[in-house]
Amino acid sequence: MDSYQTPLSSRYASKEMSKLFSNATRFGTWRKLWLNLAIAEKELGLPISDEAIEQMKAHLDLDEAQMKVAAEEEKKRRHDVMAHVHTFGTVAPAAAGIIHLGATSCYVTDNADLIFLRDGLDILIPKLAVVISRLSAFAKQYRDLPTLGFTHFQPAQLTTVGKRATLWIQELLWDLRNLERARNDLGFRGVKGTTGTQGSFLQLFDGDHEKVKALDKRVTELFGFPYAYPVTGQTYSRKIDADVLAPLASFGASIHKMATDIRLLANLKEVEEPFEKDQIGSSAMAYKRNPMRSERACSLARHLFAIYQNTLMTSSVQWFERTLDDSANRRVTLPEAFLTADILLTTMQNITEGLVVYPKVIRRRINQELPFMATENIIMAIVKAGGDRQECHEKIRVLSHQAGAVVKEQGGDNDLIERVKQDEYFKPIWGQLDTLLDPSTFVGRAPEQVDEFIAEWVEPALKPYAEALKNVKAAELSV
Repeated sequence: MDSYQTPLSSRYASKEMSKLFSNATRFGTWRKLWLNLAIAEKELGLPISDEAIEQMKAHLDLDEAQMKVAAEEEKKRRHDVMAHVHTFGTVAPAAAGIIHLGATSCYVTDNADLIFLRDGLDILIPKLAVVISRLSAFAKQYRDLPTLGFTHFQPAQLTTVGKRATLWIQELLWDLRNLERARNDLGFRGVKGTTGTQGSFLQLFDGDHEKVKALDKRVTELFGFPYAYPVTGQTYSRKIDADVLAPLASFGASIHKMATDIRLLANLKEVEEPFEKDQIGSSAMAYKRNPMRSERACSLARHLFAIYQNTLMTSSVQWFERTLDDSANRRVTLPEAFLTADILLTTMQNITEGLVVYPKVIRRRINQELPFMATENIIMAIVKAGGDRQECHEKIRVLSHQAGAVVKEQGGDNDLIERVKQDEYFKPIWGQLDTLLDPSTFVGRAPEQVDEFIAEWVEPALKPYAEALKNVKAAELSV
């Protein structure tokens, strides 16, 4: 290949998302917009023939010859929409005189973009439900496996592997809610004319305001939108783009946090992403198992954050009824945001379908820290056996510092419990030490929280996607 192609479509993204933002889909959608405009205008009394409508219906998809004609026309006319008006007319000659009747370019470009935003969300939302479902199964499987909790990435009280996963799931549930809201809130630009006044359509219908309103409503209905934005300039407000890409960027933040956690856990050798049999972790270090999927997710999530900033800047500089400095930016921004989110979802589905947990490594790390965490339990046990709290506290403090020195200064294992077992002061509770050091007694309600969270929050949220979840294939990661 001797020309640049975006890796988003050529290397990573799904076929359905790449197709949605393809030229074939874009220009075919323009033709559908011209068809439905003509249908609505005919229904409202404009002299448009049945032959014109039928010819338009028969040529909604562009073949290679049509794409070539349109490209040549655009070179001559320096206007993509008018190039396609002319090209459509060559295969629908009976409609050539009424294609685009009363409309401005933004009738097709803006309405098409709103269709792509809606359809793009329809692709993403079920995929997000799949990731949540996969991760929920993981949380249930490890609901009660104790693991060392971290605050400030320093050892803290125990949690469970499943409970930690619910932290990721909860954020993804919020993302699901936000994407659903954005999708359901989308309107249509509809039929608004050159500066949004519908002046050209008022002229077409001889000043009949009700017919102009009916035209706007009918075209909106034909494309399945619940409503049209009540007022626009030449374009729909670019704030809509920001409203759609904001939840995508927020989703990216959730993925970045989760993928970073997995990368850190991989370093600890407690949890790993899938690693294929013939996969190579490093060209130089054959032993390595780099978390490349999670690294890819973090990398693309940052790109998604950056894309969102474009929508804010573009929205803020739209002068009066419109300015064209949004056009080139949006041609890149909108497809890339959806392609990137799509890639993130495929990647995370692949990761969550094959997460590997190493319980023995987890237990070893717990054993290194649990003796310190168990000191309060030991103190309470001594008090119950008739000892003095303050005296016990001082003895535990001294032994803890000695054990800490072995760990930090000598690089040895935590031997606090061995020191307790050798100190006659603690003899009354030696028989209780195994119970006092049982990790499952340090996780609080973590297992129950997993059960309750999935039953009360996850399952209701996934219920609308039950059919979609039944036959989902395992995600195959692209190169």
